[in-house]
Amino acid sequence: MNATRALGRYGEELAARRLTAAGLHVLARNWRCGRTGEIDIVARQGDTLVVCEVKTRRDGAFEHPMAAVSPRKAERLRRLAACWLDRHGGPPAGGGVRIDLVGVLLPRRGAPVVTHARGVA
Repeated sequence: MNATRALGRYGEELAARRLTAAGLHVLARNWRCGRTGEIDIVARQGDTLVVCEVKTRRDGAFEHPMAAVSPRKAERLRRLAACWLDRHGGPPAGGGVRIDLVGVLLPRRGAPVVTHARGVA
């Protein structure tokens, strides 16, 4: 596994822990839908299905992880959410779908900074 993939996996693990600690139930990680792409984390919070994009960056990287969801990426996440719903019988009863972003910033020293933004797309 190369360093970039290892960094991403580490960030996804931190994100899954943060989501679980916030009361979300992780349903899947790295779920793929053909050529459309991959959902980093699929979770459920009450009656809401939550599709989470995880972005991990080292401190000083080109862009902050919370700035990483472009309109194009947001549209892909919506398509992926629709694919998940199609393959898993629709949204939870009485609930909807939310797209979240979890940004993980790894400073040169000290603990990682994990930020969870709800409803970004």
